[in-house]
Amino acid sequence: MPEKKSVPIRVSALAKLLDCPYKGKGTTLISGVSNLIEAEKGDIVFLAHRKFRSHLEQTKASAVIIPVDDTFDRIPVIKSDNPQLSFIKAVEYFFQPHRPAPGIHSQAYVSPTAKVGKDVSIGAFAFIGDEVEIGNRAVIFPFVVMYPRTKVGRDCIIHSHVSIREESFIGNKVIIHNGAVIGSDGFGYIQDNRKIHVKIPQKGIVVIQDNVEIGANTTIDRASLGKTIICKGTKIDNLVQIAHNVEIGSDVILVAQTGIAGSSKIGKKVIAGGQVGIADHVEIGDNVIMAAKSGVTKSIPANSMVAGIPHLNIRDWRKAMVSIPQLYDLLKEIKKLKKKIEKLEKASK
Repeated sequence: MPEKKSVPIRVSALAKLLDCPYKGKGTTLISGVSNLIEAEKGDIVFLAHRKFRSHLEQTKASAVIIPVDDTFDRIPVIKSDNPQLSFIKAVEYFFQPHRPAPGIHSQAYVSPTAKVGKDVSIGAFAFIGDEVEIGNRAVIFPFVVMYPRTKVGRDCIIHSHVSIREESFIGNKVIIHNGAVIGSDGFGYIQDNRKIHVKIPQKGIVVIQDNVEIGANTTIDRASLGKTIICKGTKIDNLVQIAHNVEIGSDVILVAQTGIAGSSKIGKKVIAGGQVGIADHVEIGDNVIMAAKSGVTKSIPANSMVAGIPHLNIRDWRKAMVSIPQLYDLLKEIKKLKKKIEKLEKASK
């Protein structure tokens, strides 16, 4: 469970911490965070959109973060250009996720050839293989398996039941959630003359750069040759499949159940909605947005927005979706016109 800080903070001090101005009684004490509906005395809340104003009018919170162009005088307010982002910073002040104390548990196995940095925590039943390197202040939770010659940077958090295969490279401040598999074999086979599937050796590696977050039960395959690369700042949701030799640019968002086939390249700041499927050997340009359930069959230029299966420009897809409910009636009209034409043709003979 998260650990709540016991020391309340005055509205004036919290506003200073958030680098935002405030109005109202600055001495009001804030001891926690909540949402508009469930808040109690001592909580701070935020208003992101005017449509939730009615909830703000009724909230029991002691203070609220509001947009800079908004007003409210029943309780103290902190004004922010981005109330939700400021609220997140407030949450970080009051709550910290569970973090075990540094040290190696007596029931963990750490190879004598492994290099473990300062203030590292390694939980019970973790397995740290030969020549593994773990950076300072990393947290390795129980039941993590790290194959030989894996490298994990400083301040990483690797949650229980994560498997990191041999020679994978994990940068600094990476978070990997429960059950993820990094560096499993890519899915590569060819058929021989007898139509038997022959496995292609997967000799490459996975490289995950700094500040990446990887969701639970996500799988990232090692390259057949070369590298599968996840660039810095990318955030990957649960149950995502990334195949061999895929390259994903910086600050990308991949939502749950997205699947990316082998050797595709994803640009910077791309967003893929839930259950997006991307074919192999395609290139997705920077700043592309793919709506949920899109089936991407070919390359997409930068700054595009697509949807549908196979994918279309979002405007064309919307036009197609609007027309679909009308197709049945249109088909009936066509049948009527066909009969009329047939009668006219018979009458003219």
